[in-house]
Amino acid sequence: MNLHIIALFKFNENYLMDAVELFQNLVKETRKEEGCLQYDLIEDKDNKGTFFLIELWESVEHHNRHIGQDHLLDFRKDASRMMESSTEVYKGFKIY
Repeated sequence: MNLHIIALFKFNENYLMDAVELFQNLVKETRKEEGCLQYDLIEDKDNKGTFFLIELWESVEHHNRHIGQDHLLDFRKDASRMMESSTEVYKGFKIY
């Protein structure tokens, strides 16, 4: 069963260019992973510095493998100092 994820990030406005650069690498590398069906970065149109990752994984197992990938671990480490708040993550399965 496919796993849908929405991850919400709020970055300090002073770091927006750095954040986009980090996201670009993360998205590029993640899209290469087995089981990644969708991995898109969206910037909120009304809230500068607010980004969404829209993810679709072939299975929970594929996502679990993603969690340990170096490019994700590096992103988390580098992004943490630039963020205004903790990341919010929502995971679920399509109902309809």
